[in-house]
Amino acid sequence: MRIPLCLPLILLLLAGCASTPAPSGPSLAEQTSDGHADRAADVALSMLGKPYRYGGNTPKGFDCSGLVNYSFGQAGIRVSRETRTLRQEATLVRTSALRRGDLVFFDQEGKKYSHVGIYLGAGRFVHAPSSGGRVRMDSLEADYWRRHFVEARRI
Repeated sequence: MRIPLCLPLILLLLAGCASTPAPSGPSLAEQTSDGHADRAADVALSMLGKPYRYGGNTPKGFDCSGLVNYSFGQAGIRVSRETRTLRQEATLVRTSALRRGDLVFFDQEGKKYSHVGIYLGAGRFVHAPSSGGRVRMDSLEADYWRRHFVEARRI
């Protein structure tokens, strides 16, 4: 019995049709980074009410960049301890494209990029605001924060 020459070609074509399609959507790297950023936002939220402490980056007390450093560290991502270098490590994103775990930067006392928080979604962010304060959530739409907002960046 002879096998027609076109049979192997037909089998190859059918096998190709039965293969698993390539996954669509975000790459594994994008999913991992989003997952880490989401976990960092969860950690920062769990620190609500912790005291502000200049230079602090533990639950005993945080300054703004210390909260970011601690939160991302707990989520498995090493980031800078300083607001200026945090900005350099992260990628600029449009405000309209903000995602949970993105960093939001503000100018205070006339100094650009002098304050940072972690975006939570729905226009809210968590941060360690100032001396004598506590880690808290605020709205980007509040007059003060809207006036002082500089940019958003993604780790």
